[in-house]
Amino acid sequence: APRWRERLFALYFLSHIPITALIDLQPLLPAGIAPRALTDLLQQYATSFRDPMMLQPPEWFKAFIYCEAFLQLPFFPVAAYAFLKGGCRWIRTPAIIYSTHVATTLFAILAHILFHDFSKSEHAGPQSLRERLVLLSIYLPYLLIPLLLLFTMLCNPHYKHVEKRKRK
Repeated sequence: APRWRERLFALYFLSHIPITALIDLQPLLPAGIAPRALTDLLQQYATSFRDPMMLQPPEWFKAFIYCEAFLQLPFFPVAAYAFLKGGCRWIRTPAIIYSTHVATTLFAILAHILFHDFSKSEHAGPQSLRERLVLLSIYLPYLLIPLLLLFTMLCNPHYKHVEKRKRK
């Protein structure tokens, strides 16, 4: 398997662990539970990049955060291990499931960023095309890397392991 891709995937999954645990899951927590420094960091991010979904997520977005907490977060260390070790064919099916799930959720998020009317949001959302594209650029790697992962798992001969049948 191409080692540079496995290293990229390992870095992606390793970096996702603290981002998810410390930042992404905050909207699910009761107020006052997260340390002040982390809530300030989330507030600064949401203000700087005009991302109201992280401060007051719509219910559909909150459902995606629950998926991230209970389906994706447990997978991150497993995937990081597999790609750090390299050559682990057993990661193929879980990686296909993960990447298709994430790509599907990201299409909805990106469409919301591009087309939603944020003028009625309680927190400042993107108004201009430039602001929408800046916010889109924050989310876009979380679509592109899973698509590269999916492509790798489906098309790379290393991961397309075919079991040999035993002859009688």
